[in-house]
Amino acid sequence: MKKVLGLRPQDVVVLLKVVILDNASWRMVDLASELCLSQSEISESLHRTWYANLLSESKREVFRDALLEFLIHGVRYAFPQRPGAMTRGIPTAHSAPPLSLLIRSSSTVYVWPDADGTARGEAIEPLYPGVPKAARIDPLLYELLSLVDALRVGRAREANLAATELKRRIQRT
Repeated sequence: MKKVLGLRPQDVVVLLKVVILDNASWRMVDLASELCLSQSEISESLHRTWYANLLSESKREVFRDALLEFLIHGVRYAFPQRPGAMTRGIPTAHSAPPLSLLIRSSSTVYVWPDADGTARGEAIEPLYPGVPKAARIDPLLYELLSLVDALRVGRAREANLAATELKRRIQRT
């Protein structure tokens, strides 16, 4: 196995997908297909997140409180993003549900660049290139990734709303 050097952006997506699957049975090949990653990338991601104490030793259970702490307090520093040029794409951050349903006053639209996208806005680089396709496959993942992007690029209001929504969706009630 390669030397563990730290988390990579796709690790956030893998963890969120495992959270969505909850205790359902899953295989690496299915994760790879749904997340548009290779099986080896999934395996390495599971190893890195286990090493970072975000995943159990069995690599099947996400430590939800630790994940939330990392997302709320660290993702904007570990994987920063600044809006780029205007482009066609898929809405993200406060421009996508669920925040777009809560915030009506913002005129700025953020999108993941995507030729099949339906919106025009400022480009936000997704955590990895396969994110737009993975988001089209899984609407719940799309919402979680949009909330994570609100933490990465949002102002205080958007980030606070995103943190509240992430807590509600990730923590077991």
